[in-house]
Amino acid sequence: MLYLDHAATSPLRLEVRDAMLPYLTGAFGNPSSHHTVGEAAAQALDEARSRVATVLGFRSGDVIFTGGGTEANNLAVKGIVLAALDRGRRHVIVSSIEHESVLAPADYLHRFHGVAVTHLPVDRTGRVSTDDLRRALREDTALVSVDQANNEIGTVQDIPALRAVTSAAGVPLHVDAVQSAGWLPLRDLGADAVTVAGHKIGAPQGIGVLAVRGRVPIEPLLHGGGQERGRRSGTENVAGAVALATALELAASEQRAVHEAVGEATTRFIERVLTAVPQAALTGHPHSRLPGSASFTFAGVNGETVLLELERRGIVSSSGSACAADSGEPSHVLLACGFDPDLAQTAVRFTFGRAALPPGVPDRLADAVADAVRAAAGT
Repeated sequence: MLYLDHAATSPLRLEVRDAMLPYLTGAFGNPSSHHTVGEAAAQALDEARSRVATVLGFRSGDVIFTGGGTEANNLAVKGIVLAALDRGRRHVIVSSIEHESVLAPADYLHRFHGVAVTHLPVDRTGRVSTDDLRRALREDTALVSVDQANNEIGTVQDIPALRAVTSAAGVPLHVDAVQSAGWLPLRDLGADAVTVAGHKIGAPQGIGVLAVRGRVPIEPLLHGGGQERGRRSGTENVAGAVALATALELAASEQRAVHEAVGEATTRFIERVLTAVPQAALTGHPHSRLPGSASFTFAGVNGETVLLELERRGIVSSSGSACAADSGEPSHVLLACGFDPDLAQTAVRFTFGRAALPPGVPDRLADAVADAVRAAAGT
């Protein structure tokens, strides 16, 4: 079976498993305990924090380990905005194609705290305009949150250009890098807060990071023992932190070679699908996109039926975000890009891993997609 749903989750890397194993067995201590077992765990946690900070371009003290990308995004959006309320800042800006873990916290702030929310429009390819961002900024804007790369269509935003706008206005910028980590450089983003999830880069599920610069006040969402410098209470997942640090370092070291190899294979696959399937249309930006991401609409064919036909042929993919797979609703990302709801329901997403595909596989995969679409259409 060929697994092409890496945007949903990726397999655990063997190097990561080996790195985390000692902290699941012998060095299993609570890092807050003042004895040798706890101190060994605390040292590993500090080292993991420093390693993550180096890859992301933050200080070690800026790194907050969380239970995953969703918690990290919630902490960024809610935490930064809640901390700004007493300064009269009651406005947050998010793009209209953000992950639900950004959109839902913004909605929460509106419903329970009266925070005004602006949803930035995107063009047909999913790109945010700096002019739209500049017009949306207000004197009371507390935060702007934009993902570096979209999880459904793979479009990559021009973060440096967006950062120049927010910086000139003195507004913090949060970047959701859950999908882009390992594929794109993160160190020089210049963002005030960055989110990463371990299971997208070869670490296990259940570990994430929010890196937030020390100058940005943040209100904790979890209260208790005061771990993570009081910003996220709860006994730290030491093995998970070591795993995330290891996976992030490996992905960063391999990034250039993987980007090139996987990007070439994905481009070949896209070209073949568009040639072999008459009703296929690529979604997202044709060039400014993640190298391993390819998403199509297949006009007149139900996307879920195509997925079933693909799985019969040994290919696992998805119709979009795994977090919204059971909703039955058209993708909010495609709707924001201007797609008709019926056409949005035909979307299928293919997301490749970091392993180079053998020669000929992109072509054979495209042929299988064409076959699956014909079967789904009953032709």
